This record gives sequence, C-alpha cells and structure tokens, in this order.
Amino acid sequence: MAYLFTHFIGEQPQGEQIYFSLSKDGLHWKDLHDGKPVICSEVGECGLRDPFLIRKADGSGFVIIATDLCIANGRGWDAAVKTGSKNLAVMESKDLIHWSNPVLVEVSVPEAGCTWAPEAIYDRQQDNYLVFWASMVQLDGDKEPKQRIYAARTKDFHEFTKAQVYLEKDNHVIDSTMVYDDGVYYRFSKDETTKNIKTDTAPDLNKESFTDRPVPNLEAIYGVEGPEIYYLEDQKKWCLIIDRFASHKGYLPLVCDSLKTMDFKPLDESEFDMGKTMKRHGSVVAITDEEYDRMAEAFGLE
Repeated sequence: MAYLFTHFIGEQPQGEQIYFSLSKDGLHWKDLHDGKPVICSEVGECGLRDPFLIRKADGSGFVIIATDLCIANGRGWDAAVKTGSKNLAVMESKDLIHWSNPVLVEVSVPEAGCTWAPEAIYDRQQDNYLVFWASMVQLDGDKEPKQRIYAARTKDFHEFTKAQVYLEKDNHVIDSTMVYDDGVYYRFSKDETTKNIKTDTAPDLNKESFTDRPVPNLEAIYGVEGPEIYYLEDQKKWCLIIDRFASHKGYLPLVCDSLKTMDFKPLDESEFDMGKTMKRHGSVVAITDEEYDRMAEAFGLE
C-alpha cells in the first residue's frame, strides 16, 4: 500500500498546475518530476487548482477534476470570485502516467461567479458519481452573493445533470470533502467566514440526510482550508490534512482511531514531512505498490 498526493503549489508562475507526490505511509512525501508540474493547462483560465483524483469505481482508470483558475495571471481574487470560470477541468488516465489534456466542462449555474475546489464521490446506491464544488451566487432573497456548495451527478465526467444547491450554511462555505466508512458519509467543509473546518454526517448522499456533527478540537483550529481525509492502512488510523493557509505553514495532519469518535489529534512537525514543495489544496488516494513503483520510474522520485 502507498499513497499519491495530487496538488498545486501556490500563486506563482507554473504553481497553479498539477503536481504529484508519493508516500509509503501517507505522512512522509517525496515529490515527483523534480518538483515540477506533471499536467499543465492551456485552456480556459490556464490554471489547474485544487485537483481531486478519483479511481473509477469499475477499475478502468482515474479521473482528475480541478478548478479552472490562475490567480498568477493578474486578474486577482475579486475577479475570480465574481466572474471566474463556470467550468471544471477534467483529465483522465488509465495508468496514472499518461494523462489526457485538460478538457473544460461547464457545470455551474449561469449566475455562478466561480467553480471552486471540485470533488467527487461514488454513490453506491445510484451507481453514479456525485460531483460537488463551491460557487458564489446571489439567489432570490439574498442581499448579496453567497458561497454555497453545489452538486451535479455524472456517470462519465463528460455529461452532468443540472447543478443544484447541495450545502448551505448561515456563513459562506467552500472546500467540502467526503468519505464513506461503515455505512456513514462524513463531510468536512471550510466555513469561509470563520476560516475553520465544520463536520456533518449522513447515511446517504441526499442533501437532506446530513446532520451537523460538532468536533470541538477540530473547530478550534482557525486559518485553515482544503480538508482531505484518507485512511492510513499501516497505522489503522484516519488522517485528516488541513492547509494552514493563514500562517503559510502548509498542511497539518491530524489523526484519529475512528471516524465514529473523530477524536482528531494534530501530529507534531517531527512526525510528518510534506516534501520540498509547499503543497496547496489537493487530494490523497491510496495506490498499490506496483503503481507507486511505476510512477516513481516514469516521473522520477526526489
């Protein structure tokens, strides 16, 4: 068992493209391709932020979806929020090495100002993928635009159902991620107003099924975003990584024995190594040892 981290590295030339890093334990990372991007975009906004990699449920390959955005091109955050892309950038591969060029797929509602941090999860009950992202939209009754999580469904990442509001809170909300474990879906999202991570759970992926699940020790950590959750097979623990964007310290891993308790404890800096690059909002997936070796040989491991 090994792990692949798909990410970008920040608002700088070539920083908002897709980078790969590998780990044997999910905590100590080595950068591939000499710390250079593996996939670059020349379409849309010419950037690939917040990449999320998912292994197809039928085992036929992999898909990356990413935010079509490049802040380094000079338009700035205000334009990105209000008049940004309505598209997802989609890339596919059968072997994690050879990737299709980014293709833009419009998924957001016409009123959306942005399409940020897309993720996907396979719905076992409906046999399709729920794809979700954050969009800034001013709906009827809103005094001003608000960040909400929207969602659509797809079977092939080419054709999508009409986008619908999936998660709305009193505050702005972005950066949602979900994981399924033992009959429960666990969702972690960034409160964009208070800049911390909130949690809710559900027995299925219907938006009405979710109920808030307070996790005080997690909510007490401020100035973070980009939560990602994965299982550390060797340690038999769950690992939640959160990007300490406000302090520019990069990702912090927190671990717990069970998602039922969610007693997350942050690791000491000596217990993990995120590699040479400053990793920004991405995703972590488990891969086989064979896939690890093949990627290390193809891209070169630091």
